[in-house]
Amino acid sequence: MLIGYARVSTLEQNEDLQTDALRKAGCGRIYVDHSSGAKASRPQLDRMLEALREGDTVVVWKLDRLGRSVQNLVDLMDRFHRQGVGFRSLTENMDTSTPGGVLVFNIFSALAQFERDLIRERTMAGLTAARARGRKGGRPYKLSDKDVAMVRQLYDSRTVTVKEIAARFNVSRSTIYKAIGRAEEKEQRPASL
Repeated sequence: MLIGYARVSTLEQNEDLQTDALRKAGCGRIYVDHSSGAKASRPQLDRMLEALREGDTVVVWKLDRLGRSVQNLVDLMDRFHRQGVGFRSLTENMDTSTPGGVLVFNIFSALAQFERDLIRERTMAGLTAARARGRKGGRPYKLSDKDVAMVRQLYDSRTVTVKEIAARFNVSRSTIYKAIGRAEEKEQRPASL
């Protein structure tokens, strides 16, 4: 039996392009996940893997819809091979029931991992360059410097609990502790000339 698998990264994306191609290829059953490929848990993929039987063929619209990484794709292909399950990718025109298909799969999966590594490398280089220019990424602090000074004053007075301080500023206790830690770090840093 031909079994299709489709994945879109977000709920806003539409899987119609993939599912139409899978139906046209003759898939009797199609599983669709709405999640990032990098996520370890993809419920529909897990359901499909449980349902596979010897002689089935998994069909995807494009190779990157199936695996998170080269290792993940290789692991899935090994699993398919052990179960006697074939694999086809429509876009890459790949069919692992042939030696040529196995070769093409290995080449495409290596290129996909290479592209992912390049993206990661460029992202890290961009973040390093931004930090060198004094920019700092991440989520903005919930408390202003004025709020942190007030938190520190209340905390040092020992008349109010951390829970009460957190409630007063409408933040969590961990945010209060982090703010106190940042304030202490600032005090310990030598003043720049």
